Amino acid sequence: MSNNSETFTNVFLNESIELIKKLDVASIEALAQGLGALRNKGGRLFILGVGGSAGHAGHAVNDFRKICGLESYAPTDNVSELTARVNDEGWDSCFSEWLKVSRIGSNDGVLVFSVGGGNLEKKVSVNLVEALKTSKEAKAKIFGIVGKDGGYTKQVSDACVVIPVVSTDRITPHTEGFCAVVWHLLVSHPALKKTITKWESVK
Repeated sequence: MSNNSETFTNVFLNESIELIKKLDVASIEALAQGLGALRNKGGRLFILGVGGSAGHAGHAVNDFRKICGLESYAPTDNVSELTARVNDEGWDSCFSEWLKVSRIGSNDGVLVFSVGGGNLEKKVSVNLVEALKTSKEAKAKIFGIVGKDGGYTKQVSDACVVIPVVSTDRITPHTEGFCAVVWHLLVSHPALKKTITKWESVK
């Protein structure tokens, strides 16, 4: 049993190494510069994610606010409003209607965390697609960290990092895992970072 476990661990870690080598550095730099420009003009960042990516969104909101001084919000952080909207209006519009109440505008941006990026034809993460349509109508900037082919997010984004597929059996764990790696890279990037993090400040 332990040998099988060690073998799988080697496989997973080797896939991770391969994935890092395949990451598109230029797209990460474009995302860092785009988010930096958004912050510098006083725009707000709305971070959207479903499932594990919703957890990522709340964590990233903290990092972008505290480390980068970028005003950020996630609709999934308010479970009362989110579930009320899902219950009363439906899942598909829960993010888009939240963005409308937030008065999303041309100075603002949306950052999507998603394994597939949203796909209207396959009816997967339709609420992300509808939110991005609302964002486009408002002329907001659209950013993404997504997997697979990038989906609708990649199609409409101003800057988007696509996490490469290195194993069709492990698209979700690699995408969600490296989404966290990329956003931590971003909040550490000179184009964004403003505040030293706690443990780095402790001598």
